[in-house]
Amino acid sequence: MKLEEYLNTLPQEIITGESVELPERSLKDIFKFVGLGENDILYHLGCGKGESLTIALKNFGVKKAVGIDNNAEKISIAGKNLEENDIHAELINNDIRNASFDDATVILFWFTDEEIIEHMLSKFRNLKDGCKIITIWSPLPNCIPDKVEFPYLLHKVPFQEAQSVKEQLMSIFGVKCIDFITAWEFAERYTKAIGSPDAENDRFLTIIQSVIIWINARNQGVSCTKEIPESVSTYMSILKRFFGLDVGHLLK
Repeated sequence: MKLEEYLNTLPQEIITGESVELPERSLKDIFKFVGLGENDILYHLGCGKGESLTIALKNFGVKKAVGIDNNAEKISIAGKNLEENDIHAELINNDIRNASFDDATVILFWFTDEEIIEHMLSKFRNLKDGCKIITIWSPLPNCIPDKVEFPYLLHKVPFQEAQSVKEQLMSIFGVKCIDFITAWEFAERYTKAIGSPDAENDRFLTIIQSVIIWINARNQGVSCTKEIPESVSTYMSILKRFFGLDVGHLLK
């Protein structure tokens, strides 16, 4: 089975991130990374159950916190959670593509749907200078992050335009070329950042992500060698033999 076929067997809300809630420790790390403070107005696009709003107000003392989500049930749960914690935040049940957030100084944005990302990028470009957009794992299209603490990426309006995918990748990884050790390190950072401490499938996810990172680097001409390293070849074989997942076709 090709990797794409495997991903299609998973619930779409997992692939899109709709059912994924960032753990408290990750949200605190993100807000420290962005330097969230009392003068900020935070918008969490796709806020889920609203844990981020409680943390932003309670631990970082932001001026205002707004959560937007198209899932009415999650917005309802978020409202109850905020009320129980005596936290006063604004909740909006709406598609983020139709929402307004012109007063934002910080936006947390974690989506994988390319259509949504492209649509939101045009809205982000019109925000006031200095507004910070935080993404996870992937940068905004054709943009160079202003600050990186992988898997967290910070972009400031107006955005730095990337001249090529290679330039964009190098700005994220901060190395002259990507070998498998680098790929593994960054994949592991991601799984540790968003996963549960007792997750049993972290190793499996790290293997897939590290192999994909290296393959993408090779396809973009930024891997340290064009030849497939033994470690990559071994993990590709493990994925195919023990999990029935074929990633070899991704090599160009």
